[in-house]
Amino acid sequence: MYPEITRPSPNCDATVPHERRGVVFHHTVITFEETIALMTDPAKKVSYHCVIAADGTRCTLVPDEHVAWHSGVSSFRGRTGCNAFMLGLSFAGDTYRAPLTEAQLASALEWLEPRWTRYGWTLDWMTDHRQVAPGRKDDLNPVEWERLRGILAAKFGRVPPA
Repeated sequence: MYPEITRPSPNCDATVPHERRGVVFHHTVITFEETIALMTDPAKKVSYHCVIAADGTRCTLVPDEHVAWHSGVSSFRGRTGCNAFMLGLSFAGDTYRAPLTEAQLASALEWLEPRWTRYGWTLDWMTDHRQVAPGRKDDLNPVEWERLRGILAAKFGRVPPA
């Protein structure tokens, strides 16, 4: 079990119930510590639900039931505004410079597992920032996204065609 810390971010909406339909995966480009500082700065107006360090340590920034501000202008499965219905899970680092670590992947599975059944998730409700904000965002590196999809498929079932 990977360590988990909580650093509440003010950059969320607690007044609108979150639908929790699935997950948008991100990478931070910056370090774990820099990400936490950025996400807890009220002037920045950005947050994830959770960020995972290279060693697998997780930091919860926004509770699942609140809307974190992670996807901006976005759309997925015919709906706009992914923040309202997709949780934001980010990996510290830049997936174009270095691959996700085994610890990050294992920690992500650990974070996902209890939510999978609780929220009735399916693999077709897992995506990355690049796909919900095409032309505006490029995370995750497509090679790392396919690697993550394969790991999700092995853990939770077959991945639908891309």
